[in-house]
Formats: sequence, structure tokens, C-alpha cells
Amino acid sequence: MSHFIRLNDGNQLPWIAFGTGTKWSRKDVSKPIQMAIENGFTHIDTAQIYGNEESVGRGIRASGKPRSHLYITTKLAELQPGQTAKTALRLSLRKLGVDYVDSYLVHFPKYHPGKLQQVWKDMEECKREGLARSIGVSNFGVDELDEVLAVATIPPAVNQIQLHPYLWESAQPVIQLHEEHDIVTSSYGGLSTLFRLPGGPVDAAVKQIRARLERTRGAPVSEGQVLIKWLKQNGILVVTTTSKAERVREYLYTTNVPDLTDEEMALIEAKGAERH
Repeated sequence: MSHFIRLNDGNQLPWIAFGTGTKWSRKDVSKPIQMAIENGFTHIDTAQIYGNEESVGRGIRASGKPRSHLYITTKLAELQPGQTAKTALRLSLRKLGVDYVDSYLVHFPKYHPGKLQQVWKDMEECKREGLARSIGVSNFGVDELDEVLAVATIPPAVNQIQLHPYLWESAQPVIQLHEEHDIVTSSYGGLSTLFRLPGGPVDAAVKQIRARLERTRGAPVSEGQVLIKWLKQNGILVVTTTSKAERVREYLYTTNVPDLTDEEMALIEAKGAERH
């Protein structure tokens, strides 16, 4: 299975990203970023609203990894008076210490009421000028995507949404729209069933699959790897995070875990549908 995902604009991106939101928001993430890169991550996901782009940039520089070997995503926050998506991105580039980002996403549609179509035209300018190699959206539902697609000359390459087994069924309408327009589904919160929603019906299925994978592999497999494998086999870009180097390596080494069977994939999805 490929370590890269192809985008509808001809670019490609690494299948897994190190996220800098939630637990890292408004914090100095230079050390976690450096640690993640030194242990194998090449895709870094940040956002203007996280308030940590400058420390993301410091971590990237401290890692010593060439810019050309990294994939950097940031996201557009609510626009300030007189600001555009382009001027907001130029500020992000200064904070990150780079000349371009690989992906630039509209973070939340609710930040731009009545202005999504104009914001998207500004996003297209960012791509045309080379400030962003690819452009996309985040947390968009079917209606918001349709609104953007109605005026897009460059369709979104990615839509990053919260996605785990308990949200899989309700996410199907937007995922189907992604498939129609060759938009990559990017996920955050993919391990929520382990860390935020334990004790649900998915747990037993994951444990059962983990045991089978360990027998097949002849080596340890974690429950996190089972869920990441489920996302990856569904063609989903995985955004996750951790403060532990061993966990970083565990997530990246998911590529060495045998594939889930069709029956195991369906089991996770069936159990996910039992709880919303």
C-alpha cells in the first residue's frame, strides 16, 4: 500500500500527518515537531487558529530536515477586517519561515458566513501564485462543499473532517461527495474510540482484530495501529499526534502491519454504527 495519496491537482501527500491542534494549541510545539520529524514524520499539520505556527517553524528548522523533504499544511482562520485568504497566508508563511505551504485549507465554513465563494476564489489565487501547492477545506459538510464547487475553477483537493468508527456512518454523504469530485478525505480524531470514547462496541472488535494481526505478523500490534490501518485502507489521510517518540514510531510503523480483511473492515464499521 502506498505511503502517499494522490490529489486531484496532480500533487501527492504523505498518508499520515503530525497534528498540532487540540493539546498543542497556543503552546510551544518546537520540541514535539522536532521529535516527530526526527522519528520519521514528514507531513506537519498546523493552523492559524492554533496560535503555534512560529514554534512549528522553529521545530522544522531544528530538525535539520530540508524543506523539500517536508509537507506542510496550514489552515485559514476567521478573517480580520481588511484581510484576505492571501494576506493571511503570507503572514503564516512568515511565521513558519517558509516560502510556500504544500496545503492550505479553509478551516471552518462557519468563519465565513455568506462569503465562502469569495474566500474560495482567494484560495485559488494562493495556488496560482505558488503560495500554496494545493488548496482544500476542513470541517465542510455537503452543503458547504456544494457552495464552493459551484464556483470553483480549482476544486478542493482535501476536506479534513473529524472521523472515527462512531462517525463513519454519518460521514457517508460527505465522503460520497468527495469520491464524486476526487477529493481526499482527511481525518482528525481517528483514535477517539481509544482515548476519548472507550468502552463502546468498537473496542471488542479492535481487540479481536489486533489478536489476529499479531498471530499473522508474529509481532506486537497495537489497538491504535488497528484503527489507523482501518482509516488507511479506506483511503483516508490520517492526522494524529502524540508527545511520545515511541508512539510516533508505532503510528508510522503501521505500514508494516498486515492488512485488515474485508470482514474485519466491515466489523469495525458495523460496530461503529451501533453508537453515534
